Amino acid sequence: MRISILCSDSKHPVYTYLSDWCEKKSLSHEIELVSEVDSLTAGDLLFLISCTTIITTEVREKYISSLVVHASDLPNGRGWSPLVWQVLEGRDEIIVSLIEAADPIDSGKIWGQRVLLLEGHELVHEINNKLFDIELELMDYAIDCFRQIKPKEQKEIAATYYRKRVPEDSRVDPEKTISSQFDLLRVCDPERYPAFFEFRGCEYEFKIFKRNKSDEK
Repeated sequence: MRISILCSDSKHPVYTYLSDWCEKKSLSHEIELVSEVDSLTAGDLLFLISCTTIITTEVREKYISSLVVHASDLPNGRGWSPLVWQVLEGRDEIIVSLIEAADPIDSGKIWGQRVLLLEGHELVHEINNKLFDIELELMDYAIDCFRQIKPKEQKEIAATYYRKRVPEDSRVDPEKTISSQFDLLRVCDPERYPAFFEFRGCEYEFKIFKRNKSDEK
């Protein structure tokens, strides 16, 4: 098969996962991993992974199917950063959906779903690792079952939407307890959008890491 993957940011943590996946799959498929729409060629499958660019119908028509991985139980949770919003809602069981790219955004037919389970202690990189593993699993499923999958329509009447997160959403309140804000602390990326708080006229970044108890011995 001829497969293209578009990931808008080559510095996104998923990019390394995708690169390794492409190397393995290149033994049996013709694969390209790009970060610019103009670099796409054409083929059988187009995967849009952590893609923030709007992909036009003209581009999608170059492929038999164009697919998106979205971390919510669609049609609930369309929109931006659904995984982060759901962690902040206190959810520990999150549905990850493989859907067709369509207009309007996140409204495409569902190809498959998997469950992401969280234990409540994972920090952002651990949450991402679990998500990325499921994304690759769904991509494998799409390739292996390409001819057998029968996509199902979403029910528009049930659709809900998450808004785009902004830097202000990473603000921590120094007057509140750590425990009451722990989910916020653990979903803030320490490199790309760290948590921060304002105190005595200054702003401070707030980064947390798991302590390795074995280092104390």
